[in-house]
Order: sequence, then C-alpha cells, then structure tokens
Amino acid sequence: MVELRQYRTTANRSPYADWFNRLDAVAGAKISVAITRVELGNTSDVKSVGDGVFELKVDFGPGYRVYFGWDGATLIILLGGGTKKRQSRDIQKARKHWRDYKSRRKQEQQRLARLCH
Repeated sequence: MVELRQYRTTANRSPYADWFNRLDAVAGAKISVAITRVELGNTSDVKSVGDGVFELKVDFGPGYRVYFGWDGATLIILLGGGTKKRQSRDIQKARKHWRDYKSRRKQEQQRLARLCH
C-alpha cells in the first residue's frame, strides 16, 4: 500500500490541508475516497502535469483536482488541490511546492550522509 504525506512549507504549513479544510463535508468525502483509491493502486483518474507533479481528477462539483508527487514507489506527497477553473494556477503552485520538497529532501539526505561519515 502507498503511504500519503502532506508537503509542508518552511513555515510548517500544508497547502493541501489548507485547501481541504475549506471544502464542505460532501466534497471532502468524495476527495478522500478518490485519494484512497490511489493509495490502493487505482490511478485511472491520475495524469502527469509535468515536472514530476500529478493531478488526480475528481469528477464532482466544480471539478476538483488534487496535486501530488511520487517520492519513490510507495510514498505520495500531497501538494495541494483546487478546481478546474483555477487549474493552471494550481498546477504552477504544485510544481513550486514539489521543487521545494525535493530540494529540502536532498539537503536533508546530504546532511545525514555527512553525519554518518
């Protein structure tokens, strides 16, 4: 099974949680079900939007989207969410978050490698 984690900014905020917590209960439930399907291996509603970022399309309401990146084969980093109307802007934000995540992860790995030597 895939593990989900939320991307955190340097200020320890989760753009995904900030977005998700503003949704109504029905939309939140639909999105939770869609994400659970991805966790279980169903990626039929997922497509690449470039630069290592993927979009999960949820056909409900205004056309919800969840943006994420794969960190290896079993870890998904939730980067944010949005709707079809704001798709281009949301994709750009998700790509920015993904670049930041990878950069900080690489720095942490280098720091740990130095400590081990």
